[in-house]
Amino acid sequence: MEVKESIIRTEYSEIMQKSFIDYAMSVIISRALPDVRDGLKPVQRRTLYDMYELGIRYDRPYRKCARIVGDTMGKYHPHGDSSIYEALVVMAQEFKKGLPLLDGHGNFGSIEGDGAAAMRYTEARLQKITQEAYLADLDKDVVDFVPNFDETEKEPSVLPVKVPNLLVNGSEGIAVGMATSIPPHNLGEVIEGVKAYMKNPDITTEEMLSYIKGPDFPTGGIVVNKDELVSIYETGVGKIKVRGKVEVEKVKGGKERLVITEIPYPMIGANIGKFLNDIGALVETKKTNDIVDISNQSSKEGIRIVLELRKGCDVENLCNMLYKKTRLEDTFGVNMLAVADGRPETMGIVSVIRHHVNFQYELATRKYKNLLQKELDKKEIQEGLIKACDVIDLIIEILRGSKNIKDAKACLTTGQTENIRFKSRISQKQASLLRFTERQATAILEMRLYKLIGLEIEALMKEHEATLKNIAEYQEILENRGAMARVIIRELDRFKKEYAKPRKTQIENVEETVYEEKKPEATEVVVLMDRFGYAKTVDMATYERNREAADTEYKYQIRCMSDDKLCIFTDTGQQHLVKVQDLPFGKFRDKGVPLDNVSNYNSSAETMIAIRNLGSLPGTRLLFATGSGMLKQVEGGEFDVSKRTTAATKLAEGDVLLCVEPAEGVETIVLQTEKGMFLRFALSDVPEKKKGAIGVRGIRLADKDRVEAVYLLGEHEERTITYKEKEIALHRLRIGNRDTKGVKK
Repeated sequence: MEVKESIIRTEYSEIMQKSFIDYAMSVIISRALPDVRDGLKPVQRRTLYDMYELGIRYDRPYRKCARIVGDTMGKYHPHGDSSIYEALVVMAQEFKKGLPLLDGHGNFGSIEGDGAAAMRYTEARLQKITQEAYLADLDKDVVDFVPNFDETEKEPSVLPVKVPNLLVNGSEGIAVGMATSIPPHNLGEVIEGVKAYMKNPDITTEEMLSYIKGPDFPTGGIVVNKDELVSIYETGVGKIKVRGKVEVEKVKGGKERLVITEIPYPMIGANIGKFLNDIGALVETKKTNDIVDISNQSSKEGIRIVLELRKGCDVENLCNMLYKKTRLEDTFGVNMLAVADGRPETMGIVSVIRHHVNFQYELATRKYKNLLQKELDKKEIQEGLIKACDVIDLIIEILRGSKNIKDAKACLTTGQTENIRFKSRISQKQASLLRFTERQATAILEMRLYKLIGLEIEALMKEHEATLKNIAEYQEILENRGAMARVIIRELDRFKKEYAKPRKTQIENVEETVYEEKKPEATEVVVLMDRFGYAKTVDMATYERNREAADTEYKYQIRCMSDDKLCIFTDTGQQHLVKVQDLPFGKFRDKGVPLDNVSNYNSSAETMIAIRNLGSLPGTRLLFATGSGMLKQVEGGEFDVSKRTTAATKLAEGDVLLCVEPAEGVETIVLQTEKGMFLRFALSDVPEKKKGAIGVRGIRLADKDRVEAVYLLGEHEERTITYKEKEIALHRLRIGNRDTKGVKK
């Protein structure tokens, strides 16, 4: 059978747009963002559910993580083992989660950024609270189950989490075009906040923060911008400033040492090492002389970073410097973005709790409807069995007189006696009046004889009473929202009593750190730069000792102060600034660094025309000359700017800058072109203009001719150059007028 080819013609951009939107939504909803109801991303939800299905409970032995990861990947999450294992590891790390959901056994990494061991070495199991508050009611039809990726298994669309996990554990994730960053909070405080909302749904953010004080990071620390929290939690967006906790200890000899016992949450991982390196850099660059030694004495017991101080140092000023110059004070960017009602939404804290409470009512409604139905079914059977006990002799007679179960069941449910042999007409008449339900008849037929013992009948009556009591209780919960709220609050109080821990993070208002950096005393130095653009600085004594070699080997030798800036002029008309202190200071034979590394100057795209000490420019005049012969004088103060790169002059299209030279002491200018034209005229013929001007024409050029060189002559200065193997005395050229053709040489 021949298959006909079908070509669908469509706009390529439309396909790309639709495909990208589909991909973006998949990443947002099904990968990177947590659900506001259970606070879990899909990979976390699937891992927990898989462990629940495998029976890896808190009171059972640990199982290899490789087993958990493989099962999760094969059944629910076919996106690679690394993402599943990373999610599993984070859920077991106490220094990352406010409430770890897994109990890890083995090397699960450290707060200093060490990774976990491979999954074939580590083991895990569920925490007790994970079982009780995250997975407890999955068997009661409280959440919807959906097909997995290949429709061979069912998985829950959301877990029936009974605590506000999104706030308790926080979340971080990067989707397409959006990201979420939610800090962890204290379990006890969040539960109190939920209870407050249930009692007053119109609660304000400010009132909510009287219950939930702010973030509670597992690493402790101090939040220093308490007044800004109301705005952050109202909008769901903002920056929380966190400081490490620093203690001062006295040591022998009247010395002191700083001990950092808690760190800002964003510092966990590799940033601890970076923090230590930053302190070392402050000492090496002599930004501080107060720190004598640094040691990281952290262990399983907690963080302990010790800074030994010199005697008599200003501890407060040093702390302020560490807050300003290192990550001892850091920022946690809050963006409370989560999936709500199938779409990403940025929410304030009250909105998050509202979604959680609505979810709790939904879970409770489905749970108690399910329990009520089970109790009603039990009630029906119990009533049938009790009624059967009253007429047990008749039922036995029916069973003995029946040829099969079908006839017996028909008699019990509808009173059909035609196919049954009775001992008497009275029995037959009584049997015809029986009207047991289908479920009751089945239970009677399956009942064992020992159930007829007096004590068993008494137990059945008590069980029936308990069933009636449960039915009344469940109906009350379902029909009365207040009763349902009391049930939810009672369960929350139980979780708080058993699992809540004291707050670790302090919430305070601290004034902005004031640290006045002592500027190093400026000294006179010499900047040396070779023809390859490598620059360095040496002190005056070193330069004087090696003056002859420096003047021979280096293209530029610029005397300046160590706190000055250098101004680079390029052929593209740009001006780049370089701080002298950014250049390496050292020995005469040191290599130096390319100017490209310490400024915006790009040696591959532009050529340096001149380099000047910026501090020497104000009060001077600079002469600018271009390839097309445009000239102008500019007051040097115009180049004293703060920007690292600005336009030094305006150039016509295709023009290049040839010369930027001081005009002081210059009497005449000589312009030389590529075709051998020379023109000498007075500097006074060149007007002073702003740096944004193009200038005036210095020489009238022939077709396809360009200015090749510019010579500046002082009064009575004699200067001879070699041009095409001829010596030309520039000082003997006749002085002409600007904007003329000049003479041929």
